[in-house]
Amino acid sequence: MSNVKNNDFNDVVFGRRSIRAYDETVKISQAEMLEMISEATKAPSSVNMQPWRFVVVESEEAKAKLLPLVRFNGSQNNTSSAMVLIFGDMQCHEYGEEIYGQAVAEGKMPSEVRDQQLAAILPFYENFSKKEMNDVVKIDASLAAMQFMLVARHHGYDTNAIGGFEADQLAEAFDMDKERYVPVMILSVGKAVDKGYESVRLASEKITTFK
Repeated sequence: MSNVKNNDFNDVVFGRRSIRAYDETVKISQAEMLEMISEATKAPSSVNMQPWRFVVVESEEAKAKLLPLVRFNGSQNNTSSAMVLIFGDMQCHEYGEEIYGQAVAEGKMPSEVRDQQLAAILPFYENFSKKEMNDVVKIDASLAAMQFMLVARHHGYDTNAIGGFEADQLAEAFDMDKERYVPVMILSVGKAVDKGYESVRLASEKITTFK
């Protein structure tokens, strides 16, 4: 691996900090935000159902609506370029035909394989209990959230993962069906005004078992 790649990896992974205050003059364009989301959604997804859904809260009006729902995370809301709300779609399998059809159209899957897989996958998803589906969409959406944080760092921005919010009110506040869209996480994103705090982690030897 070249030094350039090494330095980039170190900055993205080891340089990431949990940021609470951002430079309010820095705005991320919608084009770049869509680019980052596109890169983030290269994350793994169970049978490629892609249940992640994003709401980018960037306007003053939308941030004012979000503020009372983010508890003690007001600084991130008020100073960030945007607050990215990540939801899991409990009916994501409705996009199965479109997703697998696109795979066929792009030459990534034979049509007979698409038909076989959809015939097995769609009934399986339709018969999931609410709890089972909730687990699936939250795992996949969390993978996309972590990837977004790394992608944002690569683009030169900083993030903070927020779990402290009014989960029972978030979807409806932004005109989403709360029965279908499950709030998973909020990510603040922007340019940090300071270096933030470096946290500690348990040693890998302490948390790993080899068999």
